Amino acid sequence: MTKRPGVLFAVGATVAGLVTAAPSPAAADNGARLAAAAQLVWTDCGTKSYPRLQCSSVSTPLDHDDPSGRRITLALSRIPHTAKTFQGPLLVNPGGPGGSGLSMAGFVASSLPKAIASQYDVIGFDPRGVGKSRPALDCVPKYFDPLRPDSVPGSPGVEQANRNRARSFAEACGREYPDLLPHMDTVSAAKDLDVIRRATGSRQLNYFGYSYGTYLGAVYAKLFPERVRRFVLDSNVDPDGVWYDDNIGQDYAFDARHKAFAAWVAKHDSTYRLGSDPAKVEAAWYAMREAVKARPAGGKVGPSELEDTFLPGGYYNGYWPLLAEAFAAYTNDGDEKTLVKAYKKFGAVDAEGDNGYSVYTAVQCRDAQWPRRWNTWRGDSRRVHAKAPFFTWNNNWYNAPCADWPVEPLNPVRVSNSALPPVLLFQATDDAATPYEGGVTLHRRLRGSSLVVEQGGGNHGITLSGNDCLDTYLADYLAKGTVPRGEGSRADADAVCAKSPDPQPLTGEAASRSARRTGSGSRGGVLHGLLGFRG
Repeated sequence: MTKRPGVLFAVGATVAGLVTAAPSPAAADNGARLAAAAQLVWTDCGTKSYPRLQCSSVSTPLDHDDPSGRRITLALSRIPHTAKTFQGPLLVNPGGPGGSGLSMAGFVASSLPKAIASQYDVIGFDPRGVGKSRPALDCVPKYFDPLRPDSVPGSPGVEQANRNRARSFAEACGREYPDLLPHMDTVSAAKDLDVIRRATGSRQLNYFGYSYGTYLGAVYAKLFPERVRRFVLDSNVDPDGVWYDDNIGQDYAFDARHKAFAAWVAKHDSTYRLGSDPAKVEAAWYAMREAVKARPAGGKVGPSELEDTFLPGGYYNGYWPLLAEAFAAYTNDGDEKTLVKAYKKFGAVDAEGDNGYSVYTAVQCRDAQWPRRWNTWRGDSRRVHAKAPFFTWNNNWYNAPCADWPVEPLNPVRVSNSALPPVLLFQATDDAATPYEGGVTLHRRLRGSSLVVEQGGGNHGITLSGNDCLDTYLADYLAKGTVPRGEGSRADADAVCAKSPDPQPLTGEAASRSARRTGSGSRGGVLHGLLGFRG
């Protein structure tokens, strides 16, 4: 998305005292380091982008209620601290569920101010079932390969074809991983976080999660409130909607972001020649959808693949210039190649994506009740599609395996908490993947938390993405534990930042090459490449 009575410690308490319970800062640091050294073996695995990156792994119970039973392995990465002041491990998570976090350690450590990053061991991890953790799930390889049936069921036959695909995916997961699926859930993943904490030798955990990672962090805080130190939650899942209602909320919000994209294209009509009226631009997009339905572009991009291609623009407006280029090239010039290139960049799913989707379904279908009657799904999707046609049916089929999931669901964790030190939340008002109301709800659930809002912002994942106002609040919190209180103009927030500027159309060959590498040529493009889509 997939996102406290009594403060345990005064904000001004000493750093070492917060990290460990030892009698002196030196003893605390030494004790934590010795414990970590005894339990985790780090080896160099640096990359060109992150040459100081180290890798390790940790064993965790498959079933935390049976700690002596079967164990699985979690893959870890780390940028180690270098400062004399050591604030402990900072675990970072990009969301999902199903997102790989190994590259997040390098990104976060290099994006934070050096003086702050150097005080933490910034640790990324692949959650259970993900990426380099073992075992890793892949229920149906190449499940999203083109061409898929049209997501919008114009006939009973098309609806049945989509329904059969979703049911067969659920059945395949049950056949392939009958022993794993009962333990693929957020509570188990949160308990894994505590295994990682113990392996580092730290008494408390610092955590920085985006998207679904906010829910994972909130569940951890509910289970282990006394082990929470500094928690940053960016783009927050609504804990009251896990997960069926949250997905319906996304349908409306992504439609609104698609309209915002159309308005941006209209504003730049001199570049894209698709009209200066946003409604006409949007109509041109749906005309393109009808065209690829009749004749898939390059034999690869039908209506479902087209939706997949343009969906990332709802997560991050830095992609708009590239998407608008493909849109204009196809509509104005009949250029299918540019549209296919955009699909390969933004919509196509590789083996990593297959793994991510398998974990996504495994966790979301297990975490909470989903309707078992297909008439409920059909009725809700028809009702929502009438008002929000861009994403509704596509999202329906993405989650539809949960209607036939072979493992009984759990009850969602009620994450309300009044036993935490200050937690810092970030939320954009026009976020589509985790709509704004979810951030406000989580702010209320986590008593004593502080909410920083990007007013008018529509991106999903807003810190470390180029907004200096947001990043200043983040840096102050990680450095000193300070949070804003009532500084903003909104009654439901503690601080408000102006949104980051919208992108400009690509101009010049150098700008175009840069944008094609990262989505926008900026740090935000790198971040959103790590966060991925759908969660």
